[in-house]
Amino acid sequence: MKSENSQFEQLVEAVRNAPLRPEISTEEVPAPMRLAPYSLAISAEVLEGEDDISNGRLVLLFDPAGVEAWKGTTRVVTFTKARVEADLASDPLLTQVGWTWLLDCFSQRGITASELSGTVTRTSSDSYGELNNHALEGTIEIRASWTVPEQLSLHVAAWGDLLCQAAGLQPLPPGMTRIKRSL
Repeated sequence: MKSENSQFEQLVEAVRNAPLRPEISTEEVPAPMRLAPYSLAISAEVLEGEDDISNGRLVLLFDPAGVEAWKGTTRVVTFTKARVEADLASDPLLTQVGWTWLLDCFSQRGITASELSGTVTRTSSDSYGELNNHALEGTIEIRASWTVPEQLSLHVAAWGDLLCQAAGLQPLPPGMTRIKRSL
């Protein structure tokens, strides 16, 4: 039987080696310490040139003893945020659409999220006075957590797909890979 440390190291490698699109830039950041005996956190940005068009965070939680509420030992907690056009941000169906994006990302990767829960928030802002000529702004935030029974790297990839979907990038057809252009 593998040690707890080696089990967690395998999970960390699965996160680090997840097949993410080249538009996504990631870095490891400090992880929360009190949620599970083992944790890892990464932040991510989807960049278009120098512009951050969506960003997020993924936290991997591992408790080898299992957590009753998780119904498992491994849980992923994610946050995704993207700017959207103001008219889209004011659409009352945007929250449902955002949740559907997440479900579609799982489906496209051929995986299931166990014990899935989350929220979708939309915001919009108007500018006044000296800022009156600024374009209206809006955001969508998708927060979700789920238990990962297997294939952690595909769950991380599905979250990466969600980052790209929220940023307005078209999904890649199955079997296609986007190659990063050199400048």
